[in-house]
Amino acid sequence: MAKLHFKYGAMNSGKSDTLIKTAYNYQERGLRIVVVKPATDTKSDSAVVARGGASRAVDILAHAGDDLRALILQAQEGSGAFAGLWNPSEDELATVSCVLVDEAQFLEEEQIDQLFDVAKRDGISVICYGLRTDFLARVFPGSRRLFELADNFEKLPTMCRCGSQAEFNCRRSGDNFVFEGDAVAIDGEDVISYESLCGACYRRERDRAMKAAL
Repeated sequence: MAKLHFKYGAMNSGKSDTLIKTAYNYQERGLRIVVVKPATDTKSDSAVVARGGASRAVDILAHAGDDLRALILQAQEGSGAFAGLWNPSEDELATVSCVLVDEAQFLEEEQIDQLFDVAKRDGISVICYGLRTDFLARVFPGSRRLFELADNFEKLPTMCRCGSQAEFNCRRSGDNFVFEGDAVAIDGEDVISYESLCGACYRRERDRAMKAAL
């Protein structure tokens, strides 16, 4: 039976790179995939772009309120807005073998439910890649729903500047770490950037920011 997978990690853990490599492996074997990305992630427009420079075009750019299951099935059938998207050659399978989702933390909880239905009702494997928590160490709603529904979880590791394994996404504005603001601020917009830190370094930077604010 098809499964819903969640591969998660802090910033710079290679999530997008892993998705792109997985897409290549499927297509190299003549297997069809559909790549999904939330429109919330405005970086790279309608493509998945890894920090190393590799990229993969997105098939479905998901907006708030979109029915992902309906869009995925339309993409499989080549109907609606996806007419002409898929013209399998003789050595390719016409049905979708896997759905790959980048930045899954930005999806709505209902959209995660729809991906669960794609796996369990339509028999199409779904692999989601995303962050666990925001810069305040709070679980994204989409990620929380994935932890509730996914069959398998895999943590993708990355390193903190101190050499320990990074767990948290720390937001920077220029040279300063910040611990207030909206949960979503895309990396690279204005002066926003992120650094992955271990728990000890995250707490240290948070304490410094709190003292500086006094």
